[in-house]
Amino acid sequence: MSKLSHEDLYSLEEYSRIRPEFRARVMEHKKDRRVAIGDHAALYFEDALTMQYQVQEMLRIERIFEAEGIQDELDVYNPLIPDGQNWKATFMMEYGDVEERKQALARLIGVEKALWVQVEGFDKVHPIANEDLDRTTEEKTSSVHFVRFELTPEMAAAAKNGAVIRAGITHPAYTAETELSQVVRESLVGDLH
Repeated sequence: MSKLSHEDLYSLEEYSRIRPEFRARVMEHKKDRRVAIGDHAALYFEDALTMQYQVQEMLRIERIFEAEGIQDELDVYNPLIPDGQNWKATFMMEYGDVEERKQALARLIGVEKALWVQVEGFDKVHPIANEDLDRTTEEKTSSVHFVRFELTPEMAAAAKNGAVIRAGITHPAYTAETELSQVVRESLVGDLH
């Protein structure tokens, strides 16, 4: 997938005008890119559209309109766009109750390394996590991690040819797995060369 450039973005004025429709389109698109893993974990697979939305929202919130500031935002979010041989995702541990979340995150240190995806017929692929900064301390893990799953050309070809894709977590404090729905699978296959 190509990275975003200034030309892919709306001006603040134009974005303000189209924001409701654009936001609705992105939210609908994101539904096909979310993978729940058990009751409290989810992968939100990113792509150029989800990152364009993030950049547009940051520019809007921060009122950034100068070229240098726009480029800074592009530099932050472009690395989260898949490169054609990988999937990139925001991985979240989701607990509605604050106290339950606090206790769970203390037990889930290393959960981002226990995460995996698997294309049928191949080994599980564990992610490269948090390349921007470490999100785990000795006391707890973060509820949000940024992950990248690197696939071999053979895995990508099998996925494009209809192989089942599974995602899961194998951690002492949290074990779950799921098969990606056909809709999600098709969306993610679109990220691959």
